[in-house]
Amino acid sequence: MIILDDVHDEKPAIVPDEEQSPAVLKVVGVGGGGCNAINRMIRAGVKGVEFIAVNTDAQSLSRCAAPTKIQLQTPNTRGRALGAGGNPKVGKEAALNKTDELLEVLTGADMVFIAAGMGGGTGTGVAPVIGTLAKEAGALTVAVVNTPFSFEASERMRIAQQGLAELAGCVDTLIVVPNARLEEMAPANITITEAFLLADQALHHGVQGISEIINEVGVINRDFADVKAVLEGGGMALMGIGVSSGEHRALEAAQNAVASPLLDGIALHGAQRVLVNFVAGPDATLGEIKEAARWIREQCAENCLYLFGYVQRENFDNQIQVTLIATGFAGMEQPENKSASRAEVKKSEVASLNPFLPTTSDTPNFGVQIRPDDFHLPTVLRQQLD
Repeated sequence: MIILDDVHDEKPAIVPDEEQSPAVLKVVGVGGGGCNAINRMIRAGVKGVEFIAVNTDAQSLSRCAAPTKIQLQTPNTRGRALGAGGNPKVGKEAALNKTDELLEVLTGADMVFIAAGMGGGTGTGVAPVIGTLAKEAGALTVAVVNTPFSFEASERMRIAQQGLAELAGCVDTLIVVPNARLEEMAPANITITEAFLLADQALHHGVQGISEIINEVGVINRDFADVKAVLEGGGMALMGIGVSSGEHRALEAAQNAVASPLLDGIALHGAQRVLVNFVAGPDATLGEIKEAARWIREQCAENCLYLFGYVQRENFDNQIQVTLIATGFAGMEQPENKSASRAEVKKSEVASLNPFLPTTSDTPNFGVQIRPDDFHLPTVLRQQLD
């Protein structure tokens, strides 16, 4: 393995590879949106992760391709799984009634991804419970969630904002994809079905972008320990994925991944921890990779933890992809951890980022560009920092 944390070093140190067990990664799709995202990941051939679907809606759960499924029972339905009716309290209570089963499927994971749509009853109510249990099981926990489209009810957005505030205190890192931004950037003639496919796609790539860094063996390798160093306790995160081809492909891919990292003028320079991973074909040159990596490093604070990796992929013909994860932004501390203890979770009482993402063969391309500034700090969390 080659260790090259600072691309200014001309002679990277070479250390022998050690026999290590691969990290156990589990993806939990919560609610209808999370289950849809899991289906997309499975169709796209995402490898090296275990898929778990959790839902209160039996019909939606039956359509999910995840090998492990947990049906949550909601009250007042005479045992029928009819969903949470848009009420997060109902979804949360259903999850609290199955904490033992949920904890069992999460146990043994090194890292747990939570994919969910916020604003409904199941995603909003159940995701924080999953986060609490995953952290109890000792897993690095990352939530990749989206918020409602503008054409959805304002009440749904209010519920989503409240859910985000709670979820942020139950996970290590939270990446938010606002569907309203996807809607603004989509073509005027996009259908409602296509709009929701875009939302599923964003969740899919949010998970895949991180899991590939862990599972891909690189020339300059980055593994679970590196990802953990960046994401553990990271709070709100920026994740950018940039792809380019042609003469200046490496630098352009890097610039695409960085773009405008966050809203309100917050730049990459404010990040305390940054992980950058390049994927390129065998024709990539040291010079172009080095130029692009140095450019990204120059955008970061001098004292930030900066980790750089490189993976060679044979099917990347004249193309370079850059995945960037940045956390620990100044002034964006994670809200106080309000996640319930195991004893509290056991109670039955219910308390009131990139210019474009690479598409796969099953992913429609509607000409929408997803930029890093679309993975932004929700209003409810910004207000908490004022």
